[in-house]
Amino acid sequence: VFDPVSGKALYAKNAEAPMPIASITKVMTSMVVLEAKMSMDEPIVIDASDVDTLKGSRSRLPVGTAFRREDLMRLALMASDNRAAAALGRAYPGGTPAFVEAMNAKAKSIGLQNSHFVDPTGLAPGNVASPSDLALMVAEASKFPQIREFSTTPELHVTLPNMKRPMGFNNTNALVKNSGWDIGLSKTGYINEAGKCLVMHATIANNPVVIVLLDSWGKLTRLGDANRIKKWLENNKHQVSLPPQKLG
Repeated sequence: VFDPVSGKALYAKNAEAPMPIASITKVMTSMVVLEAKMSMDEPIVIDASDVDTLKGSRSRLPVGTAFRREDLMRLALMASDNRAAAALGRAYPGGTPAFVEAMNAKAKSIGLQNSHFVDPTGLAPGNVASPSDLALMVAEASKFPQIREFSTTPELHVTLPNMKRPMGFNNTNALVKNSGWDIGLSKTGYINEAGKCLVMHATIANNPVVIVLLDSWGKLTRLGDANRIKKWLENNKHQVSLPPQKLG
């Protein structure tokens, strides 16, 4: 639980331990795409190489269908679509290898000490970061209006050329639909090696705060933990239970 204004942790557990981060990776993917300043209207065709053969995750984006770069980023952040994220990396100048190199360069430039990226989707368990690194990454990503907007969109409807009815996509974080929360950035993640993960930039008790939850075991555990943290912050506006710790 990180205060992005002071740069200090309000609460920390295993904060420096690098661990798999699953689709939290897509936050870094989005920053690299935006900083490359490529056209967000450029159509990108979903390729067979974008299909997940590592984990076998499904996608409703058919191979051979074109999507604007902006729509792919929106689907990657909001619905955590892996084909969308893979296509974004592949369409980068130099392809996926250059994209991954740019991800690691960005991580280094913002002071991430225990992070390493190997793919733009987060499906590979080799994408690792410490909670303290992710707090810094989320704070950095919150500076991008598109990432804030796309990651907190509750739902999206997309109509493909060969379909009569639109497909509905829902945000993977149910808390964005909760009126009791003021969430500025959100991303979930899950692979077996990472457990259930959640990062958010939110305003709680009139203060900005970054919440990083990794390796939750139950389907709703991360949401329950987030709600408990929110309540704790609201009830302890002027004190924290741990001495503040500097991150990064």
